Amino acid sequence: MLVSELLNTGFPSLTITDKVIFAVQLMNDYDLLHLPLVSDEKLLGLVAKEDLLDMDESETLHAHLIKPLFIKQEEHFLAAIRLIANHELSLLPAVNEQMELTGVILTKALVKTLSSFVGNEDPGAVIVLETEKRNFSFGELSRLVETNDAYITQLNTYTEVGTGLVIITLKINRIEVSAIIATFQRYDYIVRYYFGEEEYANELKENYQHLISYLNI
Repeated sequence: MLVSELLNTGFPSLTITDKVIFAVQLMNDYDLLHLPLVSDEKLLGLVAKEDLLDMDESETLHAHLIKPLFIKQEEHFLAAIRLIANHELSLLPAVNEQMELTGVILTKALVKTLSSFVGNEDPGAVIVLETEKRNFSFGELSRLVETNDAYITQLNTYTEVGTGLVIITLKINRIEVSAIIATFQRYDYIVRYYFGEEEYANELKENYQHLISYLNI
């Protein structure tokens, strides 16, 4: 998904002729900690609320307040996540090739997009594995899951600082995961934890329901 698909064009921007009191009030009105600063429709950067609170309210916005943070609208939205996370932004302005402000990405909206991107809305179990870098193989992971009549709907990895291990998070299209867990363990994968149901839990629930039905006869 591109940045251009997530832009919100309904938020205001500031100019260097605006006063501090106006900028702070605008941020309060929109519940934001940052707003883009423009000049002749060209983006100059971001202004942060925390920088304004130390200034005289009657001052106009100065160039030294500008944080040169923005993203091009044709970039992938994951690049926007990196910038927002690294700089703790409440929004990120987007520009075209002429450096004109085309809209902003709100952090709140980006979290929803990321949730959809990683498949949180889809039912299924989550399994977290660890392995050495040299042993990591997406093909093998996919094959082991498919031997249990399931498939991987999402896979994310990162290298753990300190151990150097690859931490693998899998989203599976099934809730019952006991057979898949057992398969991974047979192939020497360390299962750190998982979120799903095991078959015996479903059997226990079914037996309980049978018991209740019997007692109600």
